[in-house]
Amino acid sequence: MKFDLQNSQQMEMDINNDIERILYSSQEISERVKELASQITKDFDHKPSSFPVLVGVATGAFLFLADLVRKINLPITVDFVRVESYASGTVSNGKPIISSDLKCDVIGNHVILVEDIVDTGNTLSCLIAHLKTKGASSVSVCTFLDKPSRRKIDFELVGKGKYYCGFECPDEFVVGYGLDFAEMYRNLPFVGVLKPHIYK
Repeated sequence: MKFDLQNSQQMEMDINNDIERILYSSQEISERVKELASQITKDFDHKPSSFPVLVGVATGAFLFLADLVRKINLPITVDFVRVESYASGTVSNGKPIISSDLKCDVIGNHVILVEDIVDTGNTLSCLIAHLKTKGASSVSVCTFLDKPSRRKIDFELVGKGKYYCGFECPDEFVVGYGLDFAEMYRNLPFVGVLKPHIYK
């Protein structure tokens, strides 16, 4: 199949034209992920009997998780869980449903939930409770973005779990670096604010 460079460049221009402004550049993201990985390595380095299981929340966290685990200097296990709460819209429906569960056993293990963004807290609260029932000895959270202004539910970590946050995000609709609108824009290497006319 012949690669059409002109069409490819046009598509790239179009997707970038949908962005109102960039919030976090790829360089800023890379540096922050490195800092988070270093902190996780430090926090769990003294627990050789139970290295952490990192559980990525699909699909939004896949880029963040991939970059994060490659910078963590520990033996770790990686798994995924899928939760449906947005469908194709822009606002959480408030009723998260686990549609694809873990494959690995987390009984007695330290689990780090890796999220793309925490806003209302509904999904996170659901997942923490779910992992607790599965016997995790502790549940930490590592989220790329946090929108505390949209929080509706307070969540409690399990055991000696910790909360790691990449960036505190303003209350705007953001895409890129795994975050999407209608399954698009995940491949942007930065995080940007989507122009309102795109999603309204």
